[in-house]
Amino acid sequence: MNRFTLAVRPQPEDIDGLNHTNNAVYVRWCERIGWAHSEALGLSLADYHRMDRAMAIRRAEYDYLLPTLLGEDLTLTTWLTPGDGKLQMERFFELKRDGDGALIMRGRWDLVCIEIASGRPRRMPPEFVAAYVAAAGESGHD
Repeated sequence: MNRFTLAVRPQPEDIDGLNHTNNAVYVRWCERIGWAHSEALGLSLADYHRMDRAMAIRRAEYDYLLPTLLGEDLTLTTWLTPGDGKLQMERFFELKRDGDGALIMRGRWDLVCIEIASGRPRRMPPEFVAAYVAAAGESGHD
């Protein structure tokens, strides 16, 4: 399975007025792991610009199940599903607490390939298919 993980730990600036990690921090972590996974698959932001293509978020969903606290060790996991292999795919997320394995947050992005210059949907270039669709085919889906 081509799941990609990132260790994260809430810092003082991540904590809100309820002494929990602010939900917006989870969204930033999802963006961070999405890019890290993309780069591990061989596609960087520079590649996106060179090809004038990007995988853009069309819809995002997050289920916040449990709070996290300052300094807790957490593991964020992401994986892809292949979609249609031409225009769209999905990226999934799970955040778990290392200490007890509790599921903290799960999320999903519906992604669509766009031409950066126009913002219009366009077919995935062969490099995207080779990296993303191949990784998604190995991932499976829970």
